[in-house]
Amino acid sequence: MDEFRVRNFDLQKVQNQTDHKTDGLSSSTLVLRRGQAFIVTINYDGRSFDPLKEKLIFQITLGPLNVEVPVSVSTQPSLTQWTAVLLRNVSSLTGPRAFSVSLSSPASASIGIYTLQLRVETSLSVKSHLLGQFTLLCNPWCQADSVFLQSEDLRTEYVKSDIGLLFKGSPRNIVSRPWSFDQYEKGMLDICMKLLQLSPQHQADMGKDLQNRSNPVYIGRVISAMVNSNDDKGVLMGNWSGDYSGGVNPSKWSGSADILRMWAETQFRPVKYGQCWVFAAVMCTVMRALGIPTRVITNFNSAHDTNANMVIEEYYNEMGEKLSIGGDSIWNFHVWVESWMKRPDLGRGYDGWQVLDPTPQERSAGMFRCGPAAVKAIYEQRVDAKYDVPFVYAEVNADVRTMIIRSGKILSTRVDKRRVGALISTKRPGSMRMQDITSEYKTENVLQGCAVSLQLLKAPVVGENISFNVTITNNEAAPKQLKKHVNAQNKEYNRNPTGTFWEAHDDVKIGPNETVTIHHEISFKEYMLTETEEDSLVNLAVVIEDVKSQERVLASEEFNICSPCLNIQIQNEFSVIINTPQLATVIFTNPFNVAVSGELTVSGSGLLEEKAQMRLTIQPRETIKKPISFTPRMAGAKMLSASLVLENPPTVLHGFKTIHVQAS
Repeated sequence: MDEFRVRNFDLQKVQNQTDHKTDGLSSSTLVLRRGQAFIVTINYDGRSFDPLKEKLIFQITLGPLNVEVPVSVSTQPSLTQWTAVLLRNVSSLTGPRAFSVSLSSPASASIGIYTLQLRVETSLSVKSHLLGQFTLLCNPWCQADSVFLQSEDLRTEYVKSDIGLLFKGSPRNIVSRPWSFDQYEKGMLDICMKLLQLSPQHQADMGKDLQNRSNPVYIGRVISAMVNSNDDKGVLMGNWSGDYSGGVNPSKWSGSADILRMWAETQFRPVKYGQCWVFAAVMCTVMRALGIPTRVITNFNSAHDTNANMVIEEYYNEMGEKLSIGGDSIWNFHVWVESWMKRPDLGRGYDGWQVLDPTPQERSAGMFRCGPAAVKAIYEQRVDAKYDVPFVYAEVNADVRTMIIRSGKILSTRVDKRRVGALISTKRPGSMRMQDITSEYKTENVLQGCAVSLQLLKAPVVGENISFNVTITNNEAAPKQLKKHVNAQNKEYNRNPTGTFWEAHDDVKIGPNETVTIHHEISFKEYMLTETEEDSLVNLAVVIEDVKSQERVLASEEFNICSPCLNIQIQNEFSVIINTPQLATVIFTNPFNVAVSGELTVSGSGLLEEKAQMRLTIQPRETIKKPISFTPRMAGAKMLSASLVLENPPTVLHGFKTIHVQAS
């Protein structure tokens, strides 16, 4: 009978990707998870395959690293090394002849794009066959993997889900921003792998980089640096100037695919422009695609401590105007990600969520990156723990020392231990609501007594007046003659405010142990912006001066003015079926006293092949209804999101709708 000859191979792409929970990820290769077996079928001609006569050896190569795995009849799959086990041998005298091999990778294998070859050694010849390539990812379903996550619901949320909510604004006026992570969009996984291949670590020493890629701590540090473009061929260029010419205003992005695709299509030139929520959302996409459970976190009143003394110094003048003195600042909100992984480098007790921050703020070991900092280490004030725990600790826990000054002289000082890290939040798993995780980062401080306070009467919305009260309490048994100075300044979320746009100064008489409340309104005309802002921010402060004693006390509030929302309605919302045409309607009522014009964009990963875009002009108080047809391509929870970029007043409006697509 003639010699055993390999005819062809089948990498069983559909079955393997279903078993490895990588179906839906778009790649030019087979996509697998480490620590789990996959099946390869080998079709052959000639006499029956005899494991005693033919020796089969798989060669698995990753750059300069390679391993030889002989096919065995008896070996058990292993979680610590590559194994190949013969499963079954189908041979008939007339029909096709085939056998299947189960290949297993160790749970600590490096992630990357591997080449798979088979060497067949017989008594007469040695032949090598190229089977193709496969992309190996981390495996949160495998208990031996260092990113293992216990709960299926949490794996669904933090690895598989491609829809998210980003929280912005201020603690008392939170804005929910829809974001499409887009990890299932065409070619996305291949682009995410490119971040690893283009990293300075890979360029400097490929072999060392590929070996280190077994560790999610290392991967997180590489991706944190590669999402910004400061030190490398990274994805996004930051811009906080307000001038976004030559690029895209960060407020206009609504998903990661456009950004990552633009980066890949321009030969890896940085995409203009990002701010913290854009950096974090793109990093979340990349980490989820690589198989590392990740969520997006917002820290409200986030300290940027430039001199590393864990104290933020703020200066006001007597009129309540905030002064741009010193390098420290408090961002109204700052957005980073947490990724789930073991931390054997820190000793026991620090596994779990780790802060990673791709926004370029400060250097870590010479590069703009941050983390992974164990959330538990931040909570325990372990400022000696790597990586970058002191910086993140200050972001959520720094004291704020507020000083009122005149001619360089400090008139009064107040220390606030509560303001920084006022609220730390993320999207609640399985719902489009917010989850408060402040207690995971910090212990609560006691509230301090105060003689003056500011209170917004309702959440400020673009087009409406800002209404607030100033409440003054005299804690002494004698009447007082006071001066009241109220000041409102525009600000960007990540820096100190600019010029005053509204102020009020009054004399106030107050009786012994009396409380006085004074009402103020700032009209839309007085705060209307000139630049397109998604959420305009205001620093509002009041200084009360005791005329007799010259003592001063200050209260301040930073808040955002929300844009009105777009409403999305779905026809037959509870019977949306895969591959069946559906109709959505975007509804918006113009709240302004003038006609507004702008561009409406509707997108939805897995719902719309291409974005729907249209120009609109809407008369004062007019309601428009725009129909959008879509055909869902994937089952599960999907999100349709709409944005309307208006020219005058320059603002960006958003709306979203979660749709549960049923299998046919």
